[in-house]
Amino acid sequence: MAKGISAEIIAAKIFEIRGKKVMLDSDLARLYGVGTKVLNQAVKRNKNRFPQDFMFSLTREEIMRMSQIVTSLKFSKNINVFTEQGVAMLSSVLNSERAVQVNIQIVRAFVRLRYAISVDKQFAMKLRELESKLRIHDDDICDIFSTLEELMGIPSARKKIKGFTQK
Repeated sequence: MAKGISAEIIAAKIFEIRGKKVMLDSDLARLYGVGTKVLNQAVKRNKNRFPQDFMFSLTREEIMRMSQIVTSLKFSKNINVFTEQGVAMLSSVLNSERAVQVNIQIVRAFVRLRYAISVDKQFAMKLRELESKLRIHDDDICDIFSTLEELMGIPSARKKIKGFTQK
């Protein structure tokens, strides 16, 4: 069953909080097939395996903001979130075949997400470069038309104002 969990389902459960990509304890518990309380108890018993960059608790304000996206959070007093490293560590704390299989799928989803973000950034950078080149080409084309109009003795439809061309 764990192998059948799609990357899209997992990716939809990855949020950005405090500048980190994380998953909620309740979502992870559902994926692992255990209760949220069971998951958090296992983490408490192995607290030394979960430093702040692997797992942290949300503040009340963060819970309220998140509850706009995940409505079941409104009534939760304490919510733990896990980074990719924290999720990887969970498989050593939850000793089951399902936990191992789910972790493999989750790590793959995090990798895909990182790749997609990197491709998006590269695409945005290329788009900005292209936009800049087009702006320069537009100015150059306007200059060519102005020069041709002058050479042909045609009054220009564009007025030059202190280095700017206006239509």
